[in-house]
Amino acid sequence: MIKTIMTLYILVWPAMSAAILALLVFALVRDIRAARQNGDSMV
Repeated sequence: MIKTIMTLYILVWPAMSAAILALLVFALVRDIRAARQNGDSMV
């Protein structure tokens, strides 16, 4: 039982990290598109 719990615990962290990374990339792409439409620079 403890082995299963530890395995799930270890596998959850990469999934959470991937989800957060995908969210950040999506927000960055959205901001880049909005800046291009407004003629602004991202820097």
